[in-house]
Amino acid sequence: MGKGKKERMVPVTGRVKNLIDKYLEEKIIQCGPLFLNKNLKRLGIRGISLNFKQTLKKIAAGSGIHPHTLRHTFATHLLDAGCDLRSVQELLGHESLSTTQIYTHVTAERLKKTYKSAHPAA
Repeated sequence: MGKGKKERMVPVTGRVKNLIDKYLEEKIIQCGPLFLNKNLKRLGIRGISLNFKQTLKKIAAGSGIHPHTLRHTFATHLLDAGCDLRSVQELLGHESLSTTQIYTHVTAERLKKTYKSAHPAA
């Protein structure tokens, strides 16, 4: 469940699905929440956020990268790869298309930079 109690769909690769299946085979409790905290309760948003921030601190300390950077990068990569804006809007869970359009600016700037590097006289 996401912001506003909206159900979110998370696309995963076959490899990730296999890892989740393996995790479920080894899990003590066979039904209920997928991710549990140390007390075998549902891992909440605060726990997820804390885990993510701690991991980010270990792998990218001092880089200026924040948890929201992952979301921004995801959207930008999708648009750079030609994904349509409506699909990105759905995947991000934005109510308004104008919120999603913020990411098109980054993509347009990247296109201009790529064009200029390929055509320096232009």
